[in-house]
Amino acid sequence: MKLGFVSAILPDLSLEEVFAFAAAEGFACVELMCWPKGKAERRYAGVTHLDVAGFTKQDAARVNKLAAKHGVAISGLGYYPNPLAPDTKEAAVYVAHIQKVIEASALLGVNVANTFVGRDWTKSVDANWPRFLKTWKPLVKFAQDRGVKIGIENCPMLFTSDEWPGGKNLATSPKIWRRMFEDIPSPHFGLNYDPSHLAWQQMDYLKPLVEFRERLVHVHAKDVRIDREMLDDAGILATPLEYHCPKLPGLGEISWGRFCSVLGDAGYSGPVCIEVEDRAYEKSVETRKQALRQSGRYLRNYLADC
Repeated sequence: MKLGFVSAILPDLSLEEVFAFAAAEGFACVELMCWPKGKAERRYAGVTHLDVAGFTKQDAARVNKLAAKHGVAISGLGYYPNPLAPDTKEAAVYVAHIQKVIEASALLGVNVANTFVGRDWTKSVDANWPRFLKTWKPLVKFAQDRGVKIGIENCPMLFTSDEWPGGKNLATSPKIWRRMFEDIPSPHFGLNYDPSHLAWQQMDYLKPLVEFRERLVHVHAKDVRIDREMLDDAGILATPLEYHCPKLPGLGEISWGRFCSVLGDAGYSGPVCIEVEDRAYEKSVETRKQALRQSGRYLRNYLADC
């Protein structure tokens, strides 16, 4: 497996500075954020290390040359909006940009685009399903025609009052993934797997690695600490941040030795990218860099080829 990080935590750095930092710290790869340029709509969004608007073969050659100069691979391109937003005009903007990310990934030869399925958070899974199929069948075909695999992150996006009660991402559980892949069976449609989102939902984060081994496109390494007293007090129907918080790998509930062991046994040999959302390390760019260093040192205990 190849150890890397998600570039969203380093918005202060240019693309070359991200590659240079990755190389200096011994990271093999980076997932590059590709949000449209402009104001961020939420934390960790709005980061643009690769502007895919009008992206050309010449742009791809320049970026690949930069990556080669520093000896760092691009694990995937990341953009995480809500393409099933209730406002169809808003959703159409997101879908159009996902297509641009897919095209850029193909031009770069990266061939991985990571995103969310999206959801109308005011409706049930079943009520969202026709819209999901209408949006994602053509998107997956668009990716498949270009040789790109889509990795859907399993974050529920159910943290703030504007995301309540359903969350803004359908792809939150094995039951839903199974249904997704039955209805859209393309091998170019898979998972960007983050175990922390299963842990705070009180779910087994190891078992799905076996069942969905053929769907693992990309992996995020993020931990989570669950406050059991708060959970006992507020219950699972509370806003999730009332009883849990994201942490660096090794500082939460995930058994990373077991996770990496099962992941390897499942045959996965792709990128494992550290995703930093730990507020304790967000005071400055230096503390955020330190978060990546610390996480890298910890995870190298379990990853043979990083």
